[in-house]
Amino acid sequence: MSAEPFEAGVTAFMLVKTTSEWLALSVPRRIEVFRTEVLPAIEEKVQGVRSRFFDTEFYSARVTDVWMWEARDHHSYQLLVEALRETSFWDQYFEVVELLVGVENGYAKNYDVEALATVNA
Repeated sequence: MSAEPFEAGVTAFMLVKTTSEWLALSVPRRIEVFRTEVLPAIEEKVQGVRSRFFDTEFYSARVTDVWMWEARDHHSYQLLVEALRETSFWDQYFEVVELLVGVENGYAKNYDVEALATVNA
């Protein structure tokens, strides 16, 4: 593991909805599929990314989960999407409803001003 600090060049919010095929699997089988099919594809083809996963099915009928990806650069993010598309995650077990991609505090970086919109209260 690198001791180098991680700075995200791009952040993507992947809004997904589980399919009936995924929900028909037992919880242990879901974990096995994720561990043996999805994670190895990412680890084999991608470097410079990290993620967080949020359950939203309690509050939204449109999407069931939001997978937040941070990548060091756009190329790393593109490789991630390519890797995921080659797995059962993409379209078989989850419908990718929307991708929202941005740069955190891009306005502050572009105008060389303080990032006022980021609040730590």
